[in-house]
Amino acid sequence: MAMKVRIFDTTLRDGEQTPGVALTPEQKLAIAQKLDTLGVDAIEAGFPIVSDGEMKAIKSIAAANIRAEICGLARTEKKDIDAAISAGLKYVHTFIATSDIHLKYKLKITREQALAKAIEAVQYAKSLGLQVEFSAEDATRTDRDFLKKIFKAVSEVGADRIDIPDTVGYSTPEYLAAITKDTIEATHLPVSVHCHNDFGLAVANTISAIQAGAQCAHVTINGIGERAGNASLEELVMSLQCLQFDTKYETNIDTKLLYETSRYISKIVGVQVQPNKAIVGENAFGHESGIHTHGVLSNPLTYEPISPELVGRTRWFQVGKHAGAHGVAAMLEEYGIQPTKEQTYQILGRVKKLGDQGKHVTDVELLAIAGEVMQQQGLRRLVHLTGFSVSTGIGNMPYAFVKLNIEGKDFISTDYGVGPVDASINAIQKITGEIAKVRIKDYRLDSISGGSEALCEVTIKVEDAYGNQASAKSIGEDIVITSVQAMIDGINRIMLKNILKQKNLGH
Repeated sequence: MAMKVRIFDTTLRDGEQTPGVALTPEQKLAIAQKLDTLGVDAIEAGFPIVSDGEMKAIKSIAAANIRAEICGLARTEKKDIDAAISAGLKYVHTFIATSDIHLKYKLKITREQALAKAIEAVQYAKSLGLQVEFSAEDATRTDRDFLKKIFKAVSEVGADRIDIPDTVGYSTPEYLAAITKDTIEATHLPVSVHCHNDFGLAVANTISAIQAGAQCAHVTINGIGERAGNASLEELVMSLQCLQFDTKYETNIDTKLLYETSRYISKIVGVQVQPNKAIVGENAFGHESGIHTHGVLSNPLTYEPISPELVGRTRWFQVGKHAGAHGVAAMLEEYGIQPTKEQTYQILGRVKKLGDQGKHVTDVELLAIAGEVMQQQGLRRLVHLTGFSVSTGIGNMPYAFVKLNIEGKDFISTDYGVGPVDASINAIQKITGEIAKVRIKDYRLDSISGGSEALCEVTIKVEDAYGNQASAKSIGEDIVITSVQAMIDGINRIMLKNILKQKNLGH
């Protein structure tokens, strides 16, 4: 029998406490709906007492007919619990700090006073008919006997769940497992763990607690949260599903939606996912090394622990100085190009030379090199820029007009943006997002010469609805025009790649 692990998502509460993140009520509702579609069991919608906007957001989420349980945070104060009731919640997560350092310097109360407040809050919440999850803030730095005492006390007055927060990410897996066992023994209640990532151990600590008997994990999408963040939902879920444990674990998460959800929330909160992040990072299923690429092409399991499709991803190859002939040939094959063995090694040699100069070789550059070596004309262009203008000025939001010809049909779009480049790309994406389902994935601008007439280099990566990716680079004096050219090149590459792939599949 597999053990079901409850996923309690706190992206909207602890995740929003990420420095620099502030969400509107509308954004919070949209994220809650996305999390519900993903399959989380509980959503911590926020901290009702914090502000009018927070109250409005939580009310809208509580009334939105969401399948997941909706929870609100509350201190061990009656006014906080009343606010949860006012927000329409039936489930409250109440907490008080229990470590001596917090009691002395933050709360300025004794252990006995903290114990009394915890008991009173749980009793009060239960008297109002609420489901109650109790947290001992900074549990992992709390005296172990006192922690057991306070958990036992709240369990005796009706707490439904106990949460063990590793508030400053201070615990080790071994210690968290030990106090999890303590808590289960003292309360005989379902136990949650809420781990922070200050030492990079949040997911490891969470897994250790689950192995020790915890039934629920507090997590956030992309691991966002205070300081170094929280345990990452996607890392935890995939670890439980795929790694080797004595016990088999299951969750209700639809893993194929992990990447899509990660990108969606990253865009809304404005926190970029680091490229090397596990599961959802840009490079998680990317390969450049010739040895790795050869292995993956022979059998993906050689250098991929899981199939990228399992989490809504696709693998991709990058050419550079570490590339090998197999990787170059595989990338060209995606565009229907099949050089001879001798030509492949000539192309590879030129790629490595560029890599030795510290240059990033895009798909467009690889195709140009292949065209020269094979003495072929460039690949046909499916998308042509036939009209373009941009307007900007002080006090006016930048505005762009774009006209594209896609496979013989004309399309016109206009859009605004925070700058002329953003407006231009938004206008292009308005067309390609609807017609070709192509969206920009990454944009990078570099200056390659100094002075007022400096040349700029724009590198763009685009992705279609099927997860296919292509990159393009353009160099010029005008940032806006150079960005538009790179975008059009990238769109051409990915559309052609997808057409060839569908053709090969017989669609």
